[in-house]
Amino acid sequence: MSSILTNTSAMNALSTLRSVNKGLEDTQNRISTGKKINSAKDNAAYFSISESMNSDSGMYKSINEGLTLTKNSVSTARLGAESVKDLAQQFVERVSFAQGDAVDHAAVQKELRSIVDQIGTTISQATFNGDSLVDGSANVTVVTGISRASGSFATTSMTFQAVDLSSLQATLSGIDISGGSAAVLTSALTSAQSALSTAIDNATSLGVAEKSLESQQDFLGKLTDKLDTGVGNMVDADMEKEAARLQSYQVQQQLATQSLSIANQGPQNLLSLFR
Repeated sequence: MSSILTNTSAMNALSTLRSVNKGLEDTQNRISTGKKINSAKDNAAYFSISESMNSDSGMYKSINEGLTLTKNSVSTARLGAESVKDLAQQFVERVSFAQGDAVDHAAVQKELRSIVDQIGTTISQATFNGDSLVDGSANVTVVTGISRASGSFATTSMTFQAVDLSSLQATLSGIDISGGSAAVLTSALTSAQSALSTAIDNATSLGVAEKSLESQQDFLGKLTDKLDTGVGNMVDADMEKEAARLQSYQVQQQLATQSLSIANQGPQNLLSLFR
């Protein structure tokens, strides 16, 4: 049965055209933004996960930047500690040289004072942006990342110990061999060797801390890349697929428009029967 009041064919054609236009609009939006998920309405689960992962990625990047500053401070302190170690080695060598009887102990003592002064200068200069890790022995704790284990948010951290090169300098400064007695010389050599061992330990501990920070930064960089890739796999549009879909929708749109035009001619054909 045909009716001039209810054009079912036109209604179906119009519904099809609306559906095609909606798909075409969505496809064009994905192509223009490069994303298949732009909001929670597109895919609530993926949107929630991707936003959390994006947040984690941003925090990791910021933490990594903060670790760079800490690593620079540790690197500067390690350089200072190694320089002090070299000076302590020179100190030990001069005290060893002074163990002989025919040595001018007063002259050697002047050399030792000069070395101690150099150590003091090195300590004062071994700072990065005002941060010194060589004139104290307090523990230093730095945030290294975040954790969402078992659904709970927490931060991770690592702790290392600053070194006290000032006390080492004080130890060496207290050594005086100008008297030249065997007991004094033996005691001086023992104290100097002990200070050298401490200097080596200090340089080693700072080297270990610096290496740990570098390893953590390398891990954070790779982890951030993985997070960004994972987010991209969830929300990024497949541009080849979208391009093919766009062409398909454009053809469907043309056909649906023609179909609607033909359906709208139906009532006109009915009227011709009554002429």
